[in-house]
Amino acid sequence: MKFSSLKGRYSLVVAFVCTYILIAFIVRLVFLFLSYNEITFSVVSFLKIFGVGLIYNLLVSLYAVGFYMLYVLVIPTKWIGSLFDKIATFFIMSLTLLIIIFAFLAEFPFWEEFNTRFNFIAVDYLIYTYEVFENINQSYPIPLLVLVIIALVLGILFLYKKFKVYTQIFTEKPSFKSRLLVTVVYAAIVFLGAFFVNNKWAETTNNTYTNELSKDGIHSFFAAYISNELDYNTFYPNLPENEAYKILKPELLESNQSYASTDVQDISRSYQNDSTELKPNIILVTIESFSAEFMQFFGHKESITPNIDNLAKQSLFFTNVYATGTRTVRGMEALTLSVPPTPGNSIVRRPNNDNLFSIATILKQKNYDLKFVYGGDGYFDNMNTFFGGQGFDIVDRYRGNSLSENIKTKRFPIPDEDVSFENAWGICDEDIYKQSIKYADKEFSKHKPFFQFIMTTSNHKPYTFPNHKIKLPQGSRDAAVLYTDYALGKFLEAAKSKPWFQNTVFVIIADHCASSAGKWELNIPKHHIPALIYNFQPKKGEVNKLCSQIDVMPTLFSLLHWNYTTQWYGKNILDMKPSQERALIGNYRTLGLLQNNIFTQINDRKKVQQFVYENQALTEVKIPIDSLKNRTISYYQTASNRFKNGKMKVK
Repeated sequence: MKFSSLKGRYSLVVAFVCTYILIAFIVRLVFLFLSYNEITFSVVSFLKIFGVGLIYNLLVSLYAVGFYMLYVLVIPTKWIGSLFDKIATFFIMSLTLLIIIFAFLAEFPFWEEFNTRFNFIAVDYLIYTYEVFENINQSYPIPLLVLVIIALVLGILFLYKKFKVYTQIFTEKPSFKSRLLVTVVYAAIVFLGAFFVNNKWAETTNNTYTNELSKDGIHSFFAAYISNELDYNTFYPNLPENEAYKILKPELLESNQSYASTDVQDISRSYQNDSTELKPNIILVTIESFSAEFMQFFGHKESITPNIDNLAKQSLFFTNVYATGTRTVRGMEALTLSVPPTPGNSIVRRPNNDNLFSIATILKQKNYDLKFVYGGDGYFDNMNTFFGGQGFDIVDRYRGNSLSENIKTKRFPIPDEDVSFENAWGICDEDIYKQSIKYADKEFSKHKPFFQFIMTTSNHKPYTFPNHKIKLPQGSRDAAVLYTDYALGKFLEAAKSKPWFQNTVFVIIADHCASSAGKWELNIPKHHIPALIYNFQPKKGEVNKLCSQIDVMPTLFSLLHWNYTTQWYGKNILDMKPSQERALIGNYRTLGLLQNNIFTQINDRKKVQQFVYENQALTEVKIPIDSLKNRTISYYQTASNRFKNGKMKVK
């Protein structure tokens, strides 16, 4: 078996591995520089960032040359050095370089928006190619980026030639047996790496930035793809099921409720309101990426939310509300299902999520017409399937079915003539509000109360909107916030001229904040959102109680004096005693409960940590409070198992 010629044939593999590690090192340095304010600098943190990072980079570079290694194995010995071999070799290596350079460059806008390596969101984005590529096309100079990528590939190939990487590739002809032996060793290394090296290696500190800098973006992407769903009982701290319910049920019970059953695992409670029920029209406006910090009320130095700041003074204004998650589907889940954020994908995106106990369940009992109004195509993030499965009619930009089919499926596409401006994510906020008014007029003419769930899109990158509406230029977050505020003001101004306005309540809330990254796995200030109930007399004023998105709709229904049986985890905010105030927040893997000033978090390594939350900072508690730990587990364990076992379904 001749090994002397192997060095030449596999020199290209060695060169590629070195290239990958060098580029990854440069990217890591740039991200470190961009995040230097968030890192605790020490020898240990640097060893973690660059040492663990090197292991990931080495492993991914070996994955990346897999196709080339297979080609080297299967090419007949007599073909080595032929024109076919030269073309195939340069094509495979050029394509591999192009893909990895694209992946490295794609990490920069992802890091800018989320301050993390690729994760579940990147996996989702790959599924929804139209919206993502349109967003990229509208946000970045694509022709220039393509030229840069091609230039980098050609530059690397030129350097390979200059350093004589190709010298023996096409002249030496190693035997099939020797190539097979190398391939077996290579495959064994890759297999062992894939089996033993996982993303959890990087997640050993409370500092999110340190953890993320340690990772490799491509490795993180595939790790997220593989672990898209997380089983609570397998990965998270548990209590005996009955014990979890015994802890939870007193937490959920309100002063005017009683449990409908003695079954320890039945959380159904009946409201007992003696007052006359009110049935106003309800319009729920969910604003894309609207952090509390954008409002002057919460300290923003510029006036980019003049309408919402003024509206807050005329409303029941909840100043201490926290979003349950970091994506739109989490906000939708919280507002419709009133449940904690279960690990893995949002319930909105999971299979078998139809006919769940939701706000639609109660609204249908009260004979409301239900509309989900969205400016994009509602197939994105499974929105239409989810809302349609709860009984909503869909108003969106879908263009696929015939008129008769749309009527049959209760889908109402937004026609082109109703659109003045549109980008990758959908029509502008002004246009979506006009759809709201159009359908409100129709339902009012039928003398039937209506409920609308409006999801806006303008406050999203690329931050574009109709010209000549506001004084700030296109393309910045502040400009998008100002336009979002402007469009909401125009909507309410138009609504005031309608005969249905006097009997319509507006709930205005964010789906999540503009960003969520910080020094901790769950960055509490980055979940703080505004929420208000407008045009509900005589309720006005600030409500400073600590609460969560899941509590907003139960609070409204209580204000309306509705009698119904509920299975929600949300409660009437106004009925909460100080000891009952709490906020439930999470991301895909880490879940938390903020109560008083103690934040308890659990993660998929069965780890429980507690922190004192003070001045927007966390300080770890040395001796955890068991009652808060068990309370946190009971919320998330029961919610996860209820969905998994079908207990959230309407019977």
